[in-house]
Amino acid sequence: MQRSDLKGLNLKNPLHFLAVGFGSGLAPKAPGTMGTLVAVPLFYFLSFLSVEAYFIVLVVGSLLGIWFCHVTSRDMGVHDHKCIVWDEFIGYWITMFMVPFSVQWAIVGFILFRFFDIVKPYPISWLDKKVAGGFGIMIDDIVAGIFAAICLQLLIYVAS
Repeated sequence: MQRSDLKGLNLKNPLHFLAVGFGSGLAPKAPGTMGTLVAVPLFYFLSFLSVEAYFIVLVVGSLLGIWFCHVTSRDMGVHDHKCIVWDEFIGYWITMFMVPFSVQWAIVGFILFRFFDIVKPYPISWLDKKVAGGFGIMIDDIVAGIFAAICLQLLIYVAS
């Protein structure tokens, strides 16, 4: 049985499948949190990359995300449907940029990113409301990831 709010979503379409975070965004409760949770183990694998390669993944993932989030949103007829969570993947991975993998920092990064993504302090809230299309879907989470990354780097510095 298909949920009525998912009209236009086709999981056989690889762009839609990526936009909904491999299906994690289809969770009936807290889809953004579920999407971020799926991004955590993927960060483990990203953590083995060089800083340069990780940065390239972020840039390419963001640019492709703008495209397939736009396509999915358009096909669903809803701007930034809550099931579209690729932006959470990128936001979390930005949070964790240049952080060596540890369970402790992965959890702290998760909490910081979810805080900024949910609370949306300025300018995140402005971007969320005023910027449309695939870029609009992605940019508020990119900025939330940058805010969370700054806080995480400060915590790591203080802890060391």
